[in-house]
Amino acid sequence: MRTLREVITDAQSRKVAVGHFNVSDSNQLNAIASAARELNLPVIIGVSEGERSWFGVPQIAAVIKALRTQGQEIFLNADHTYSIEKVKEAIDAGFDAVIFDGAKGSLEENSVHTKEVVAYARASGRDVLVEAELGYIGQSSKLMDSIPEGAGLQMTTPEEAKQFVDATGVDLLAPSVGNIHGMLKDVSVFKHLDIQRISAIANAVKVPLVLHGGSGTGENDFTAAIKAGIAVVHINTELRVAYRTGLEAGMAATDDVTPSKYLIGGFDAVKKAATERLALFARS
Repeated sequence: MRTLREVITDAQSRKVAVGHFNVSDSNQLNAIASAARELNLPVIIGVSEGERSWFGVPQIAAVIKALRTQGQEIFLNADHTYSIEKVKEAIDAGFDAVIFDGAKGSLEENSVHTKEVVAYARASGRDVLVEAELGYIGQSSKLMDSIPEGAGLQMTTPEEAKQFVDATGVDLLAPSVGNIHGMLKDVSVFKHLDIQRISAIANAVKVPLVLHGGSGTGENDFTAAIKAGIAVVHINTELRVAYRTGLEAGMAATDDVTPSKYLIGGFDAVKKAATERLALFARS
């Protein structure tokens, strides 16, 4: 089976992207895994500090390992980790990738801490990918009335990106290119990405780029961003909205107290949303 590095490198060479979807429980995870299996596509499962605290670090690592032994190309990422201690915990648990998020700090502070994470990952004896975020795009994966203050105002420059990648040795870079975490409540308002900036950064750093805050982005922007150098796309808020809507519908449809009878609504909604996004990223 291919490694995550091989999967992302292949996607980058073909100008397509790998879907990265966050989960908080096994129902969401099973829905996303089912969507990826049916499409015969690799998929990355992300868990932020809060999500993996709820799910359990060794628990989700074990579930991903079990799915992989069945032949599925499914990988696990420690999304948005703010302490080196938590990064090390994920690496030790067998995660395929980790994100040290020092984007709110200075470029120098971010570089120093990220370099320490890279060194720990290399010393693990496994091919653990290290990703870092450069440029503040907000932190919360939720529905918002407006764009968070400061998010997206300081977009990443190609010069900063190259300096950071050269200094740290990261495997993946998540720049600020007009994207923000979360999704606006007004779903008719799409996020607009700076495609020229993405292309310039991709040419400057020569490592795969990751688009965070993909929820609420228009299909045309997704397609153009992937062609310009985005190799992994993060989706979280869209799936959270789908999950809640599906659960509410499932519970409204039955008085049965058997969890599988009403949880199926959430499963179906997440699977549908993940299927649509995976198919889009794969054909871009």
